[in-house]
Amino acid sequence: MAVRIPRVPVREQDAKLRAHNFEEVCLGYNEQEALLEASRCLNCKNPRCVAACPVHLQIPQFIQKLAQGDIAAAAQVIAQDSSLPAVCGRVCPQETQCEGSCILGVKSEPVAIGKLERFVADSVREHPELAASAEVAEPNGKKVAVIGSGPAGLACAYDLAKKGYGVTIFEALHKAGGVLEYGIPEFRLPKDSVLKKEIDDVRKMGVEIQTNVIVGRTITIDQLMDQYGYEAVFVGTGAGLPKFMGIPGENLCGVFSANEFLTRNNLMKAWRSDYLTPIHAGRRVCVVGGGNVAMDAARTALRLGAEVHIIYRRTEAELPARKEEVHHAIEEGIIFDMLTNPVEVLSDEKGWVRALRCIRMELGEPDESGRRSPVPVQGSEFEIETDTVIMALGTSSNPLIASTTKGLEQNRRGCIIADERGATTRQGVFAGGDAVTGAATVILAMGAGRSAAAAIDEYLKTK
Repeated sequence: MAVRIPRVPVREQDAKLRAHNFEEVCLGYNEQEALLEASRCLNCKNPRCVAACPVHLQIPQFIQKLAQGDIAAAAQVIAQDSSLPAVCGRVCPQETQCEGSCILGVKSEPVAIGKLERFVADSVREHPELAASAEVAEPNGKKVAVIGSGPAGLACAYDLAKKGYGVTIFEALHKAGGVLEYGIPEFRLPKDSVLKKEIDDVRKMGVEIQTNVIVGRTITIDQLMDQYGYEAVFVGTGAGLPKFMGIPGENLCGVFSANEFLTRNNLMKAWRSDYLTPIHAGRRVCVVGGGNVAMDAARTALRLGAEVHIIYRRTEAELPARKEEVHHAIEEGIIFDMLTNPVEVLSDEKGWVRALRCIRMELGEPDESGRRSPVPVQGSEFEIETDTVIMALGTSSNPLIASTTKGLEQNRRGCIIADERGATTRQGVFAGGDAVTGAATVILAMGAGRSAAAAIDEYLKTK
């Protein structure tokens, strides 16, 4: 019986050290570790990992090239399907997608697909002679506008450029990247060394990126199509409007959405080397929510010197954040207050936050599906003294595009209505990612961008 090699552990920055800096937590594999881990892949004839990947990366093929020591060939395989491999290798929830479907995971540990993808992408960045590029068709003379330079927009633009279209991305903010630039902290996704390089690779495909252009204000979709000659438009504007609980005190000084908190801190990180920020975190911060954004906000506040509590109304087992992010947060000293629900933000005499009033929760009777929802424990209210409250409860789509575009319809949640391939109710206008689904993951947005690119190609070929 063949002896199976155990999964190669990945090196990480020590928790006590990283809690006080913004350097990347995961250090990745070196070449020896990567080749050993790649050798674990079974090269399945019917790879479930590929089907589970939203961009359908040819995973066994790139891993086999890597196992043979041919990093350049591995990069070439990846380049056919992914515009952001170093990003995906860091922030994708592989444990529930490609790695979650790996056959080795049934009786052992799955192949570390994400860490291997990251290794290949990082190797190419460090050794330009290994650089790979996707095959690009001859220019076809047709122009497509992409609104938003986040993961959906970048993926859509990349695939359209491969097909020979002239693509221009219009970005409202001053730097490209969307949530990758403004929402994900530096310790999870380095901006200059990783993100900027991958966006530059999209530019090298011939994609033009215009920043500081607010479509719906400085220009409309109708103008792009009627006056500037764009034959199709893809809307990948994400979901940037924060949600709040609607409890008393949310308008106090010291209450932030996670979106604002992370954006402002990421901006200050880009502009100043000492990580100073206009947001004063104070000595104690309460983050309400249990998703990846909540973990990002909590770990950022910790690095700004605060004691940080995550307030979540369900159990630890139900935290929607990646297990890796929860593990890192616990290692770093984040305090988790589970089965706890805020009911009011309390003020001091100057209108600033002084405490968060909460109530204990318990699991109620199971419903028809067996799920037990949390219910309040009467008389269990208590206060947590705090200087800052960060609401990490999700986001919704900005209505600007739909409200300024004739024939473009939204659903009750404010999301653009589109079919599974991205076609909207307005002919020639496609949409995907968080603008359609509401807040989701980077890789799902990329998958939507790729699907829309294929649909746009079919539409323009038959127009």
